[in-house]
Amino acid sequence: MHGYSGRMLHIDLSQGEVKIDTFDEAFAQTYLGGNGFAIRLLYDRLAPGTEPFAPENMIVFAVGPTTDTTVPGATRCCAATKSPLTGLFFDSTFGGMFATAQKRAGFEAVSIVGQADTPVYLLIHEDGAEIKSADDLWGQHTRETNLAILEREEAGTEVLSIGPAGENRVRYACAVHTWGKSRDGVAGRGGVGAVMGAKHLKAVAVRGKRKTSMADPEAVKTLLGETREPMKVGTAALKQYGTTVLVNIINKIGALGVRNLQTEVYDKADAISGETFREAYFEKDTTCFKCPVACGKDFHVQDGGEYDGTRWKMPEYETIFALGSMLDNDNKGSIVKANELCDQLGVDTISLGVTLSFAFECFEKGLLAPERCGRELNFGDYHTILELIEDTAHRRGIGDLLAEGSVRMAEELGGEASRYLYAVKGLEMPAHSARVLKGMSIGYATSTRGGSHHDTRPTLQYGTDHDNTTADGKPEFAVQNQHFTAVGDSLTQCRFVSERGFGGMLNEHYPRMINAVTGWQLSLDDVERIGERIWNLERAFNVREGIRHAQDVLPYRVMHEPVPDGMHKGMHCPPEELQSMLAQYYTLRGWTPEGVPTRERLEHLGLASVAEELA
Repeated sequence: MHGYSGRMLHIDLSQGEVKIDTFDEAFAQTYLGGNGFAIRLLYDRLAPGTEPFAPENMIVFAVGPTTDTTVPGATRCCAATKSPLTGLFFDSTFGGMFATAQKRAGFEAVSIVGQADTPVYLLIHEDGAEIKSADDLWGQHTRETNLAILEREEAGTEVLSIGPAGENRVRYACAVHTWGKSRDGVAGRGGVGAVMGAKHLKAVAVRGKRKTSMADPEAVKTLLGETREPMKVGTAALKQYGTTVLVNIINKIGALGVRNLQTEVYDKADAISGETFREAYFEKDTTCFKCPVACGKDFHVQDGGEYDGTRWKMPEYETIFALGSMLDNDNKGSIVKANELCDQLGVDTISLGVTLSFAFECFEKGLLAPERCGRELNFGDYHTILELIEDTAHRRGIGDLLAEGSVRMAEELGGEASRYLYAVKGLEMPAHSARVLKGMSIGYATSTRGGSHHDTRPTLQYGTDHDNTTADGKPEFAVQNQHFTAVGDSLTQCRFVSERGFGGMLNEHYPRMINAVTGWQLSLDDVERIGERIWNLERAFNVREGIRHAQDVLPYRVMHEPVPDGMHKGMHCPPEELQSMLAQYYTLRGWTPEGVPTRERLEHLGLASVAEELA
């Protein structure tokens, strides 16, 4: 089977059991890999209502058919679980070398259930896996843990670990992969690290030497030749600045969240822009395995300030938004330091920063008392921000409440606190405005992950040919783009490479890519159906957990408070506009008015057993 090993690995930490399973070509064609394999495993093997921190919850690490081939950007690994933050299906992809090592171990998916009695790490290799003690690693930071395991294991091993935040079950704790001893890839969102912590799983290490065959290497080479120039042109700014280039661009159009979204124009944006960061701190470019883009950067703070000497990877645009503009923090050195702390402690920068900005506004509005916080929470106070990152990871003082995320925090505070939330389905939202980008309005509301910009993508919405002032056509855009992202996460291909090289919607490049690697004869419609199938299975998983029309909603501020100034002054997504878009969206999807996939649509997608369960 070209592109696949045909094997999966299942590990039960409670029983200490390791089992190798196989799958056939029909399964591969149906679910493709990565995200598709993960949701199928979770749907089949996880009982509805399972508590995310229970031993029965499952974590899946999955790769795709193009992983470890010449296809660029297909080096991400999909980590999926039932999220402790949202209580729903969640997948998060991360870059580096881990996916390649897993592919070489010969396992397209690795599922992990159970709970070890004491801290452990997994060593996955071609013959299965070993469960090893991690007693001496518990409590350590992520990079320290990763490097310690690399010293113990053979060359070619790659490691992903959690930090104190995961150990303490911070609901948005992440897992961090270190490669090349100084580069980090993060499975950032949804609380994968917290689930690992609940299982006493400190780390996962993988190694192997198996090779992935391609059916038609010449066809792959031809396709890559056709996409090379568009990719080079489309990623030029990323190559120079990374995602930090977006700060000034998005602020200029009035869509950069400031002070917990009280405005979307930041008068200090240039101080934390990509241009400023590069001039001040740039040290070298970094890249994931075999990627031509090199969008990563290493920074070295050398400005004589408080954080002089700090060396860490570049904070992404989302991090600059969450720990910068949303908190009215224009101290660029502190943002690099905050990024380092979050990675080392193992905590998602977006959920943490947006939760902090929510808490700061609640303090500002008198809903959170100084005695409850143990300090004043004032926008712009970067010293307090850094202290709270530590407190949250260790669940100290107010950090114990911050570790629960903004939605649970709002429930605890009561009153009008929920009006200041910026979250969907329990997940804090990223830096692509739900008020300014109408496609993101419907995209966030219907996202299976919640407030994620990786289900419906913002990229095409920033184009000059995309009219964001109207809701017309946005449900169609969301549906098509969600199929694209489902396929992309199943190929485990980087968004930057796929969108700028192969196209931001599914097109003929994608079946050509898949067919050249696998030897199949899929049409564009076949690939579209794979994306639709995966999306419907994710929705079915969430429907089993209670998701309906009522949960496909946007934050109060997005629906009721227009953008106060800037180029898009007055824009928001009123409730009636959202309801109109949802009705159109459900019709396009073939779902009921309550947002439940119909029997007819599920059977059409080959999901008859799912249709029976939802009936």
